[in-house]
Order: sequence, then C-alpha cells, then structure tokens
Amino acid sequence: MVLDLGEATAATSGDGRATGGRDVPPALRGHRPAWRDPRLWFGIVLVAASVVLGARVLAGADDTVRVWAVADDVGAGQRIGADDLVAQRVRFADDDALSGYYTVEDELPGDLELVRSVGSGELLPRSAVGTPSATGLVEVPVAVEPELVPPGVGPGDTVDVYVVAPLSADADGSGEPLPDGAALSEVTVVDAPDVASSFGTSGRRQLVLAVPEADAPGFFGLLARYDTPSLTIVRRG
Repeated sequence: MVLDLGEATAATSGDGRATGGRDVPPALRGHRPAWRDPRLWFGIVLVAASVVLGARVLAGADDTVRVWAVADDVGAGQRIGADDLVAQRVRFADDDALSGYYTVEDELPGDLELVRSVGSGELLPRSAVGTPSATGLVEVPVAVEPELVPPGVGPGDTVDVYVVAPLSADADGSGEPLPDGAALSEVTVVDAPDVASSFGTSGRRQLVLAVPEADAPGFFGLLARYDTPSLTIVRRG
C-alpha cells in the first residue's frame, strides 16, 4: 500500500507552525493604549492651564475699582471739581491703598483745593487735597506787563516771580537794593485772564497766584519799597 505523503503531511504556515490546513490570520503588532500617549497628557495640561489663566484674568477684571484721576496738570492752591477729573479703572492689591484715593462712588467736597501739584493722569490722592483754610495758601493777584509773562502761562502752571525796579531814593540819598533771587518761588497760577479781561486800558495782565500765607506779607512789603516795581514771571517745567 502506497501512502500519498503530500496529503498526509500537515499544512504549515510560513513560519513553520502547523496550521491544520486552515487559514491563519497574520499576527498583529501590539499598540500602546491611548491614555499612555504623552501627547494626550500634554494637551490636557495645556487646556487646563488655559482655563485657569482665563479664570484668573476674569477675576482680576472684576477686582478693578473706578477712581478719580486728574485730567490736566493742577498746581498747589488750585481748586478742582468734577469737571477737572476723569474716571479710571484701577486694581489695588491692598485694600488699604484704595482708602488713600477718591472713588467715583465717593461724594467729593465742594471746596477741594490742592496742597501740592498733581500731574495729568495721576490718581487724585486724598493727601493732596484740602480745604482753602487747611492748605495754608492765599490767592494773591499781581499785575504784569504782557511781554514779561511767558506765552501760554495758565492755571496750574508753576512759576517764579522776580521784582525788577529802579532803586528808590531814601532821605539820605541811598537806595533800597533788590532782593537776591525770586521774590516768590514755585507758586501756582490759579487764574490767568487775558489782557482784555484784566486791567482794560492799562495793558497789563493779571495773574492770580497761590502763595503760602506766611510769604504774602513779605511780598507786599517788598513791592512797597519801590516807586515803580515791575514783575517778571518765569515758568518752571
């Protein structure tokens, strides 16, 4: 009896394993689970960071407070009101710092006067504001030749005042010397009408200056020592 070895031999796969004559699917390479992919975790961290950052930005915006700031430069002795102020949103890290400024919700006193200069855009601090009786300043009007005043001088400007005058003869023929330096230093212009609104036909211009009350008598006494005193205005800054 002759056996057909071709039929009796079991079929084998390409890698030598017995297949029993059946088709065997190809082996598949194993894949790492998606949750173990570092790119997935990086994306999750990025999204979480964006959410936290956005929440903090929104929270910070909610913490802002509307406070008053000065619209233009204002000098010491100048009175200010709501028309001179603008509202700005500010975030204060410390609540105690907020108490040093005027918020929009605060009721402003009707006779605010600055005890020191405040620059344009600067928040209005309570420490820079007082009443006319508390500032220690008085308003002193002076008459000045227009050519002895810098063009554009107006309220809020800081100026020095110099006295220019011939020597006045005393009984013994001696003269009163002029003072060294400015008669008034770093005083604020409170008002500065134009020539037409000042002294009419005299041609001189009026300036109203905020002068320390203690300096006013000495200034008037200085002017009284001369027959025809003339003032020169020097603007600072």
